Amino acid sequence: MQGKFSAGFAMILFAMAGVPAHAQRREGGSPQPAKAEQLFAMANSTRAQEGRGHLKWDQALADAALKHCMRMAAEGPISHRYSGESDLTARAADAGAHFSLIEENIAVGPYPGSIHQGWLDSPGHRANLLNPDIDRVGIAVVAARGVLFAVADYAHTVPVLTQSEVEAQIGSLLRAQGIALMRENAIARAACRLEKGLPSQTGGSGPEFVMRWQDANLDRLPPRLVENLGSGRYRRAEVGSCPAHDGQGAFTVYRVAVLLY
Repeated sequence: MQGKFSAGFAMILFAMAGVPAHAQRREGGSPQPAKAEQLFAMANSTRAQEGRGHLKWDQALADAALKHCMRMAAEGPISHRYSGESDLTARAADAGAHFSLIEENIAVGPYPGSIHQGWLDSPGHRANLLNPDIDRVGIAVVAARGVLFAVADYAHTVPVLTQSEVEAQIGSLLRAQGIALMRENAIARAACRLEKGLPSQTGGSGPEFVMRWQDANLDRLPPRLVENLGSGRYRRAEVGSCPAHDGQGAFTVYRVAVLLY
């Protein structure tokens, strides 16, 4: 049995402004880290005024943003994706970011302040910048032909956990429900890798209930598992984690199996 995948994805598919005709030539650009820092400060100032959470700088997102921003400066007309280029989720993942939600703002303008204001004046871009569900951002600004190209990649980050750390996190939630954890977890780890059923077992009685799911959030148990725990039928559990199965794309998720006895 699989739980529901909770990761989200959002990307605004329009630009703040067009690039002037004289800027639509394939020429190189110059990264402007100080101006990217200005946009970062403006974003957090506006989020503070609106009662939204403070964003932390994410260098992996910034690296992905810069790579795309350099492409925008070279191409001229700005876009979220160019021919032969990976999409936003793949670009961010390739740069080393781990996330369950990701979104992007792009723009071209004369100054950081005008770019920031342009994002605030655009409903879609404003929603991205002020999204309460994001907690990290990476921003890049590139100067080319008298204008500034800007990319801001926002995300809700997912911690990078080992197999044992994932199992310990789920185990703590089970103990909070009054369930004792079994020391051995080889069967649960093997069951985790399966889509259904159980691996071959030798001796002993098998579990009465098996739950498998994939999620980026390990702070809660799936509702169906909680419902079964509430029945009072089970006293022990075996927890196993394994690599996530295909279908999640570049989003970071963890796969878990819980066997109840």
